[in-house]
Amino acid sequence: QMQLVESGGGLVQAGGSLRLSCAASGRSFRLNAMGWFRQAPGKEREFVARITWSPGGTWYADSVKGRFTISRDNAKNTVYLQMNSLKPEDTAVYYCAAGRTGYGGRLATEYDYWGQGTQVTVSS
Repeated sequence: QMQLVESGGGLVQAGGSLRLSCAASGRSFRLNAMGWFRQAPGKEREFVARITWSPGGTWYADSVKGRFTISRDNAKNTVYLQMNSLKPEDTAVYYCAAGRTGYGGRLATEYDYWGQGTQVTVSS
């Protein structure tokens, strides 16, 4: 079993930045792809970014490409999401997830473990 805990969410003005962290416990996640998803009120959960287990290949949703950066520190069992140039439409609860394999994709069904989520609110 793996437990994931997100942190770093909050309220920020448009154009600002936040860095989300996701700490894994229970077992090492170094062999798992890690992903970030988000869910806005009244909308379905959507893929944001993914990083493979090694050497850390990344993949981003078009809506965040060039603004968000996903990274991981396997020694700390932590994955990060650096979010720059935030927009009001980025407002959502952000979830991290551990993939079933080392090369997870953009589908939520490819991820077995989920955190409880952290709220990100971007004001205009």
